[in-house]
Amino acid sequence: MKFARARRGGRGFAVVEITPLIDVIFLLLIFFVVSTTFVRTSAIEVDLPDSSGGVPPVTGGIEVRVSATGDYAVNDQTLSGGQRELRRALRRARDDAAGREAKLVVAADANARHEAVVQVLDAARELGLTNIRVLTEARSPAPDDEADDG
Repeated sequence: MKFARARRGGRGFAVVEITPLIDVIFLLLIFFVVSTTFVRTSAIEVDLPDSSGGVPPVTGGIEVRVSATGDYAVNDQTLSGGQRELRRALRRARDDAAGREAKLVVAADANARHEAVVQVLDAARELGLTNIRVLTEARSPAPDDEADDG
């Protein structure tokens, strides 16, 4: 048996192919992205401020009530549509009132979604209403506070 001897003068460099390595890395990356579950929080708890005194009724202004179901009522007139009808009703109420200087009072139910309140504020901003108040309810004493008094 005769083995061929390596030539000493022409040593070659070792070549490492990284293309298969990159392919494997991309496959692992795709696997981890697809198999990861994302936790989405649907609500954020917000402690709203308490009102310290009674709020006088609005005279010559615009009152928007937001129900727990997200329905709107502008000056005690219930709206059947959504955001578009809210804008129309606010525009009519603004024109009937003192124009852009009209007072806007937003009264939302305690269980109303904040998204509905923000939509009212966005519609008011688009119409140029700047004198805006958001009503809050006076917090009733907690049941634990009443038990401690007796």
